Amino acid sequence: MITASDARSFEGNSNVVAWQAGTDCLKPDVCAVAALQDDHSYRLADLLIPNHYNGTLQEVLVPGGLIQDRVRKLARDIRADYGCTTIHLVCVLKGGSAFFQDLLRCLRYFHEFNDESYVPFTYDFIRVKSYVGTQSMDVKITGGDLKRMAGKHVLLVEDIIDTGKSMRALLPVLRKEGPKSLKVASLLEKRTERSCGFKAHYVGFSIPDKFVVGYCIDYDEHFRDMTHLCVVNQEGIERYRSISAAEEHAAMAAVGDSAA
Repeated sequence: MITASDARSFEGNSNVVAWQAGTDCLKPDVCAVAALQDDHSYRLADLLIPNHYNGTLQEVLVPGGLIQDRVRKLARDIRADYGCTTIHLVCVLKGGSAFFQDLLRCLRYFHEFNDESYVPFTYDFIRVKSYVGTQSMDVKITGGDLKRMAGKHVLLVEDIIDTGKSMRALLPVLRKEGPKSLKVASLLEKRTERSCGFKAHYVGFSIPDKFVVGYCIDYDEHFRDMTHLCVVNQEGIERYRSISAAEEHAAMAAVGDSAA
């Protein structure tokens, strides 16, 4: 893990997101990150893995219990940073939903045991699809009511930042809705050479460049039900790629039959 002093090395990085209304750029500001070493892992045999995923996983990267403890710490950091302010949390579906729900639960728990009268949070959900345009990456946002962001302290909740390109394209779109402030919380941040340099303000774990699934992060809609974050192996990739292809073929056949 790295400490707050290590995190200060990120200061001055214009890709770190803590934008506030009235400024012309993103404010460099990050919290400490729990960094997992490249060779960090737990044995599958030491933890409870659903039987239906036998043979499809390489290792456990982050056990469910550790995820929960880290989410509690992030929730406390977030509450301390925002003070007696209502936070408008926006969940990016689907992968961010487990992290989002656990974060809400922790924020709600902290609020129940104080005597403050402010509303701790409001929330909404969006789906984001990114695509490459003629000159840059563009995003399409569906679901939610973006106009509700106006004048609010918005915290975008994401599952994983891989290259960071989608998030870099998304934030300018959301800023146009007039939030009072805009920050990003991501459960995972991948260390990869493909990264554009984007850094979220709140990050659960910095992880090596591995194919991670579980805790609502999927591969072709599989593995969302696992409580741990695991690394999928080649057999898992091939198995669920084949299942997805078969399901797609069956669906197309059904359409053809109904048309006949």
